[in-house]
Amino acid sequence: MKRTIVDASQLELTEKVVSIKRVTKVVKGGRNFRFAALVVVGDGNGHVGAGLGKATEIPEAIRKGKEDAMKKLVSVPVEENGSIPHDFIGKFGSASVLLKKAPSGTGIIAGGPARSVLELAGIKNIRTKCLGSNNKQNVVLATIQGLSQLKTPEQVAKLRGKSVEEILG
Repeated sequence: MKRTIVDASQLELTEKVVSIKRVTKVVKGGRNFRFAALVVVGDGNGHVGAGLGKATEIPEAIRKGKEDAMKKLVSVPVEENGSIPHDFIGKFGSASVLLKKAPSGTGIIAGGPARSVLELAGIKNIRTKCLGSNNKQNVVLATIQGLSQLKTPEQVAKLRGKSVEEILG
């Protein structure tokens, strides 16, 4: 899987906490409680990333998740109408997310975890369907994986050594 990593220092990033889970570890003296926070960050202009942070307090877990997400930013091609260049299925673990191109005026038709990724990526018109597992973490990562694999017609034309008109027909 080829990802184009983006430098987060020049971007105006917004964050969204997708889920906070309480994780318990049973030890000799009782139970240890920790929190795991799944955070998505994006600039609303074609850059998005997700990260997981774990800590004993919720704010610390969110901060760690945000830092992790900033390290894993990917760039997403967005068309003029605010949609994606073509349909694609993103896969991560047993979760698959079908990303379908949509005309302007459609809006974001997506479930909770996938919706937060698409909103922060700056996509305005898209239809999605979660297939297989609906585990929040895997759905978020499958969505990001799918978005990072998208190619513009220009990129495809360059790869094949043809003009954009020949590719689009």
